[in-house]
Formats: sequence, structure tokens, C-alpha cells
Amino acid sequence: MSSEVSADAVVVGAGVIGSAIALELAKTDRRVVVVDRASGAGQGSTSASSAVVRYNFSTLAGVSAAWEAHFSWVAWAEHLGHPVGDLARFQRSGLVMLDVAAAPRSGWLPLFDEVGVPYEEWDAATLAARVPGIDPGKYWPPKRIDDDGFWEDSDATLGGVYTPDAGYITDPQLAAQNLAAAAAAEGAEFRYRSTVTAIETGDGRVRSIVLADGTRISAPIVVNAAGPWSGKLNGLAGVGSDFTVGLRPMRQEVAHVLAPEGYHPPGGVGPAIADVDLGTYFRGEVGGGLLVGGTEPECDPFQWLDDPDEANLNPTMAVFEAQVTRAARRLPGLRVPNRASGVVGVYDVAEDWTPIYDRTELGGFYVAIGTSGNQFKNAPVAGRMLATLIEQVEAGADHDREPVQYKGVHTGLAIDLGAFSRKRSRNSGSSGTVMG
Repeated sequence: MSSEVSADAVVVGAGVIGSAIALELAKTDRRVVVVDRASGAGQGSTSASSAVVRYNFSTLAGVSAAWEAHFSWVAWAEHLGHPVGDLARFQRSGLVMLDVAAAPRSGWLPLFDEVGVPYEEWDAATLAARVPGIDPGKYWPPKRIDDDGFWEDSDATLGGVYTPDAGYITDPQLAAQNLAAAAAAEGAEFRYRSTVTAIETGDGRVRSIVLADGTRISAPIVVNAAGPWSGKLNGLAGVGSDFTVGLRPMRQEVAHVLAPEGYHPPGGVGPAIADVDLGTYFRGEVGGGLLVGGTEPECDPFQWLDDPDEANLNPTMAVFEAQVTRAARRLPGLRVPNRASGVVGVYDVAEDWTPIYDRTELGGFYVAIGTSGNQFKNAPVAGRMLATLIEQVEAGADHDREPVQYKGVHTGLAIDLGAFSRKRSRNSGSSGTVMG
């Protein structure tokens, strides 16, 4: 049965980004309604995230946002501001970004210095000493595992940059649920199993959204945080003609295996490794596990999707074997199981792997899109950045001409939101991978 609902703001998507935005908007005393096609918070791309918290980005805004968000994860209960039951937990493990020509340390270490991110520069000998069992060989460029060159020995070595404060969130879906619960405590309403079928406009502004059951929710502000379905939502709103950065859904797999003996220190977790040199990344888990993902090397086919609903959500042996074998090249003690295990998700990918946090040409219609793969870590600050952007644009600020600045609550850093503009120039410093 159709119904009419009125709100001050609608957020489409209850993943970690959408739930973070809902929390911050609800704190401004707005009547916030969140709609999501799933049956609960964090059940889309968020649930398939490796949830690595790192600070390696190719832009000052990216590094600043990640470092600001770090302090929210460390003090998660305080960030939420409400008792919400079991909490997602930040596990500090450290991370090593291995040297690679596609993202040389000289390009982003100055950003660490400017922001104040602690780090250590390691040569190959230090890398081998600090990460038990690692092979410091240089194998660039990444190759397919059926390429004879993949197995050739290396006569060169590499080092890396270690950030001791990096780590991961133990349960990414629970993190989204925590944010949704905190937003609900602030008065936000969540409507699950709700698919948007139409967006109504008038006089150059968004007016309402219509759900599949006929419910019409009128609101002067709508935020598209729909993940891999964000392109479809933009189409319903008729926006995107002035975007200089495209977005597409991409199927992604993350493998789950046992870590090799010695990788995890007694009672602890070994460091995460960002290995663009071989085209992989991995991070440990409490209990002796290892999550292994890919960094989109050019030798691999990208699994772009026209329709995210058509994605096969079962792990495939071909991708599993490729990712785990690459990780085993770096950690020779790692065994490659003969059965695929892991999670599959659909990412919402921007062409330069930098998200779009912006207004659009339709008044009141905002986007937090292109976030999959590398923005989970920034969710706490992404919510605050969008709330600041909305507040100032609705008050008359011309964000396209004079970009809104967000000042970090924890770090005091000024983050130029123009870096996430829909009209930005392509970031020439990007690695062209999930690493940003």
C-alpha cells in the first residue's frame, strides 16, 4: 500500500558510508530517512570489504581524511556517541607499502610529513628482518601466474614504508550496523528492503523519491550513497552530465587462507602488506588467518558489470588461485589450497580510484559514490565531510567555484573537499589501483 512520508533528508544506501552520513545529518536535528534494498545495514559492498585502515593516498586530501578517520576508529564508542551493543574493533597491526614505480614513496611521503603520519622507511634487509618469511624480491610488473616470467627469480630487491598505526576493522558489517544504530538513536529512520524506482524533481531541485511499494518520501535533500547501484540512481535523478570522472560497478573477490607459520607474532597479528609490485595485498586476522585481495594489475581482466545484480557472489578458483599464488610469491611459506574460500562483492569504482563527495547539477541531490575498495577507512570522516558540504551548499555556498573546507575534529587538518569534486581533473599521481 502506497503512503506519503516527509523528511528533511533522505540517504539512499545503508552501507558504512551511507550510515555515517545519516548519523552526522541526524545530529543536525534533521528528520533523516535511510532507504536500502537489503535487509539490514552493511550488507552490500561493506560486507565484502577487507576493512584495512591505512593512510597511503596520492593526494593531500586523501591522506588527511584517512589520518583524521584513524582517530575515530581508535575511539569508536566516543565517535558513535550512543550505546549500540557490540562494537566493531580496530586492530592495530601496522602496514608495509612495498616500493613500486607506479607509486614511488617520493610521491606520497611528503604528504605524510605534512599531515603528521608516523612512518619508518625500510630497505630490503629491514623488510626481511621485520616480516618473517617474506621475499624482498622485486618482480614488477605483475604477471599472470600462467606466465613463465612469473616464476623467474629476481636479481633486484625492494623495501617499503611501514606505518605502525595502520590496521583493520575486525568486522566491517558490524561497523556499519554500529553507525546505523547510532543514527537511529539520533532519530534517523531506516527502511530496509526498499528499492528506489523514481526520483521526482521540480524547479531544478530534488523533491522526492518513490519506492517500489509506491511509498513517496518527500525531502529537499537526497544523498546518493548507493554503492554499485549509484549509477542507476544518478540516472533516475538525471544527473551526471557535468561529471568528469566516470564510475562503474566491478566484481571483486577477497580470498581467505591460513597465514604461513611465523607471519603472526605470538599473541598478535602480522603487518598488512600492500604489494602493488606483485599485484596483491594481504592482511592478517586474529586466529591465524590471512585475507588476500588484488590491486587490479593490468595483466588481469577486470570484471566490470553492467548490472550489479548479475554478479556471481561465489568465489571462483581462477581468481582465488591467482591472488593467493601472488601472495605466496611474497610469502613463500604460504600454502595455496585447492578449494576457493573467501568473499565476493561488487565495488563502486571511480576511474581514478578517488571517491566523489559532492553536490550535483540537481539542487539538493548529493553524491558519496565511487567509494568502494579504499574508502571504508574514511567512513567516519566522510559522514562529517558530507554533512559540512550539505550545510554550506544549502546555505548558499558555491562549492564549484570556492570548494568547501572541512576541519578535522581530531587533527585540526583542513581538508579541501574540492579534491573529491565531480568536476575534478583526473589525478595523475594515482597508482590506478585500489591503493588510490
